[in-house]
Amino acid sequence: MPRVRFVFSVSVKDVQLGNGGPPGRYGGETGWRAGTRVLRSCGMAMEWVLADITNVFLPSDCLVCGAAMATLSQVRVCEACVARVGPQVGAEKDVLCSRCGDALGMESARFAAAMGASECTMCRLAPPMFDRAVAFANYDKEMREMLHLLKFNGMRGVAEHVLGGGMATAVRTLREVAGNELMVVPVPLFAAREHKRGFNQAKLLAEAAVKRLRKLEPAWKLRVRSDLLERVKDTHALYGLNPAERRRNLSGAFRVADAAAVRGREVLLIDDIMTTGATARECAKVLKRAGAAKVWVATAAKAQPESVQDAVRHEAVQHEADGFAMWDAGLTPAARVVEPVVAKQERFH
Repeated sequence: MPRVRFVFSVSVKDVQLGNGGPPGRYGGETGWRAGTRVLRSCGMAMEWVLADITNVFLPSDCLVCGAAMATLSQVRVCEACVARVGPQVGAEKDVLCSRCGDALGMESARFAAAMGASECTMCRLAPPMFDRAVAFANYDKEMREMLHLLKFNGMRGVAEHVLGGGMATAVRTLREVAGNELMVVPVPLFAAREHKRGFNQAKLLAEAAVKRLRKLEPAWKLRVRSDLLERVKDTHALYGLNPAERRRNLSGAFRVADAAAVRGREVLLIDDIMTTGATARECAKVLKRAGAAKVWVATAAKAQPESVQDAVRHEAVQHEADGFAMWDAGLTPAARVVEPVVAKQERFH
């Protein structure tokens, strides 16, 4: 039976590299720009509405792997790609740090066991103020592409229809150690950046996870409060910075807007990805200083120690009305613009 193809269908990789697509697609950067301008003509909000409607009624290609989609979907991500995103690999192959979730590796695990410890070296030497961090999957392959679709393509349905269940699974591992009532706090964006993007991906993930958890754990009292934590400093790009530089960059970047609501309560901090843990550490610090009893952290993805360099090295894509740009940290500490040169850069946080 013949299928109808969405004419603007293009995978993230094609957009990044400017490659032509298979028949039925606009090829290269020029086609992408033309299609984008059409959708953006009525504004960003209308683009998302049109994209959602089109994805449901005109199935096209998976934006992660590029394969033709055989079934209707709320978002253009095929079932095979969703199935390949599973629990952290480290949970099966290695011992994970009981505090931050880093894979210890065989030698580190043996050393920690000999010392009667269950934490990684970093958590032992410089304990974070959060009590435990969990993640759904490793920051790799399909997960990385899905988060790019969410953050840079504005495909908010990825949070609810693709990653929401995984986030709920990660949070559920805290059920036996966390309190019966949690204030769920998304990591905030700087106001100007959230206004430009149109949403905060951490808030979308938090809402999707809590929606699932209310069905799975009805007795668990979870309340999303996106107004409790504010980002008061527009930090420099974390992309390309080492852990120490990230911590310095984030110092003083957050504040608690309502200390009375936090005091004596347990907080569940939600973010999209944990790379070095600098953001989670800084947020937990201000929450604890405001009186939070405990701070738990849950993210959709975790970059494990052996893959942090690859995660930082991987290009971050910014989709603008007039084009796109890629960054690659290469082997130098600072990120460099690959092409084309643009005045504004989307930042990792």
